Amino acid sequence: MKKTFLVAVFALFGSAVMAQSGSGFGIKAGLSYNKNGDLISSVGDGGQDIVDGAEGKTGYHFGFWGKLDFPKIYLRPELVYSKTKSSYDVDGDSQDYDISKLDMPVLLGYKLIGPLHIFAGPAFQYTLKNDLGDLEVEDVENDFTVGLNTGIGVNLGKLGLDVRYERGFSKNEAEFIGANVTDISGRVDSRPSQIIFAASLKL
Repeated sequence: MKKTFLVAVFALFGSAVMAQSGSGFGIKAGLSYNKNGDLISSVGDGGQDIVDGAEGKTGYHFGFWGKLDFPKIYLRPELVYSKTKSSYDVDGDSQDYDISKLDMPVLLGYKLIGPLHIFAGPAFQYTLKNDLGDLEVEDVENDFTVGLNTGIGVNLGKLGLDVRYERGFSKNEAEFIGANVTDISGRVDSRPSQIIFAASLKL
């Protein structure tokens, strides 16, 4: 009886793994913990630059993915809408920095054992919008940037779960000014550093 049960468990596990393997496409969504780069501000007539690190906050993403599967590796491009948020202390006020962007990671994965796999690859990013609280923010220096995705995942049937780290390769600053131009001005690094938790479904 015990042997029959173990055979049944391995059979079910094997079929679940096979359901996620192979080339295909699907949808994905998840949450992220985001932290943007430094903010450099000039307050009043003091002329002194103040550098503040961001306080990370929760963001989200959703999108599509495709997969080309090979015996031990796979190639997985994704197209994802992402919303990130960080908070800065600007002249004594807390200001949330919201960024909306399109991400296109192109990931090369390696299958470790069973449903477990690791992956890494470039993430091409296009900034759609950026807002810093009630301050007036100009467009970012470069709408198009490149970052890095790396992580680990597990496939359970048609469901995939992964956690990854994303980081921009270079600074991408946006200038801002206060409602009263003489109050405050400066620039903020829009490059995000993220821990991303995602669930994907194969269609």
